[in-house]
Amino acid sequence: MAAMRPLQSIAMGLVIVALQAPVAGGYDALPDPVGWLLVILGTHRLPADVPRRGTLATLAWVAGAVSVALWFPAVPEAAYDTNPSLGWALNLPQLGYAGLLCHSLATSAVAAEDGRAAAWLRTAMVGFVAAAVLPVLVFGGGVGSLQNMMEVVAAMVLLTVILLLFAYSARPWAVD
Repeated sequence: MAAMRPLQSIAMGLVIVALQAPVAGGYDALPDPVGWLLVILGTHRLPADVPRRGTLATLAWVAGAVSVALWFPAVPEAAYDTNPSLGWALNLPQLGYAGLLCHSLATSAVAAEDGRAAAWLRTAMVGFVAAAVLPVLVFGGGVGSLQNMMEVVAAMVLLTVILLLFAYSARPWAVD
């Protein structure tokens, strides 16, 4: 059996991060740290010429470490109860990783003259930037009417990037 390609590993990790399977006590049977481990492994296996690969690996480790603390139900509850902005801040490493991944892969796609893939990846990057910035308006600016849109944007962008990672996993610029 062939090993997973780097983008497949990252995509599977993000699937685990995206899905929730609540069990007794509010714990997730699909723990995000397991997903981040797959993301970290895939990131380390990206081609050496992928821009900012080291920064991506660092962000994946940070997001994974934060996800360990957030796996305990009392931690995110306390963060959001204290201030919703704190909950948002705890998600920034994840959003930063995903946005930078899209940017780095788009740069690799451009270098390989794969314009369509680059365009899709740039679009996903813009979506992650929006997902990172919208909470500032919702929580900081008191524009609560944008909260549902913010959550939909974040979910749709994550789903889009997961699909793109699977679709592009065999592209020459994405294999190790």
